[in-house]
Amino acid sequence: MTTREQPQAPETCPAKGLLKLLSGKWKADIFRLAVDAPLRFNSLLRQIPDTNKQSLAVALRELEEEGILEKVTIAEKPLHIEYYLTKKGQLLIPVFKQLEGLA
Repeated sequence: MTTREQPQAPETCPAKGLLKLLSGKWKADIFRLAVDAPLRFNSLLRQIPDTNKQSLAVALRELEEEGILEKVTIAEKPLHIEYYLTKKGQLLIPVFKQLEGLA
């Protein structure tokens, strides 16, 4: 006997979808900081206590894969990388701010 998977229903609560996207170490902190300004890796290391390079790199990559952050290489000297909220990320800001207000 085989079991059939039920099709997943679309998210009915925007907060639930956001919480799922931001679950994981440092993702909510990174998102909060990205709301205010473009992000740079070393700046994030200083701004988020107890983080390390590896876990920060993983969180940034996952946020990129989810379409929340965009990685942009700035060709000025010195060459550096900045992370910006994508359109999808910007659409999540009101839900995030509402959730922050509950804390």
